[in-house]
Amino acid sequence: MTIAISSGQDRSSLLEKIARTRELTLLALIALIIVAMTFASPHFLSVANFRAISIGMTPNAIIVIGMAILLASGGFDLSVGSVMALSSTVVALLLLAGWSIPMAVAAALLVGACTGLVNGGLVTGFGINPLVATLGTMSIARGIALVMTEGFSVSSLPAEFGAVGKASLAGLPVLFWLTITMVIAFDLAVRHSAFFRQVYFIGANERAAALSGIAVSRVRIVAYVITGILAALAGVLLASRLMSGTPTAGSGLELQVLAAAVIGGASLKGGEGTILGAFLGVVFVALINNAMTMLAVSVYWQMIIIGAVLVIAVALDMMMRRRAG
Repeated sequence: MTIAISSGQDRSSLLEKIARTRELTLLALIALIIVAMTFASPHFLSVANFRAISIGMTPNAIIVIGMAILLASGGFDLSVGSVMALSSTVVALLLLAGWSIPMAVAAALLVGACTGLVNGGLVTGFGINPLVATLGTMSIARGIALVMTEGFSVSSLPAEFGAVGKASLAGLPVLFWLTITMVIAFDLAVRHSAFFRQVYFIGANERAAALSGIAVSRVRIVAYVITGILAALAGVLLASRLMSGTPTAGSGLELQVLAAAVIGGASLKGGEGTILGAFLGVVFVALINNAMTMLAVSVYWQMIIIGAVLVIAVALDMMMRRRAG
């Protein structure tokens, strides 16, 4: 009897460990969606469909890297979609003004870095809640993009600018390979570098981190700057793919990125999450969107489902934290 109880406890413990390993859970869910959609639609496993998925999720996958880092530090950024749109617009306008491609791209990335610096300064220097601070910069960045273009897309960009956005390698877009490379590089950096360990210490216990000698404000500001640069890079790559700067791009993107990061194991309370998990969260959300599109589900229902997935993910995270505590 004792052996049976012990065996049952071991199995229960193993299942709990598997459930807490968010990457494994997500991989299982992704595989389940792929299998289900293979039977539901004959077009799902086509090369064209996977190209469309990989291209469509590129901005989210790049931005979620920064969002995962911020969530680990105990913060988040709601301005990422607007920063992407603003950077897309800036690089397009500068190219039309005669700037070289490297200079225009550098200026667009600088816009993202400055926005991140402002966000970090508002949160750390003035003690403003990240929700309020980044909500404000979200509105400002979007407004600037719309004012600069009067709401219209900026097109007729130099053909050379589209080299990266339209190129393919081994049958998949270069944007996909670039994204995978960035995910791997940042995941390794987060797991093994001293700076990112400080990010997790701050998220887990900010007071203890400060007492141990970590420059909390500096680390947090750097995390916001990284996120801003990544959002700007996503905007530049989007402009390269579409061959236009789009001031209305990225509307609602912050919700999808936040949902993907939380689904991937990040916590709104900080101190947890991985880049790999966040990326798998993006893949999961992208597959859900793709599946609903192929099944002719209304775009409005897609918004409802993504919102529900976010709420469920946060609720499960809180439940697991209470059980672990």
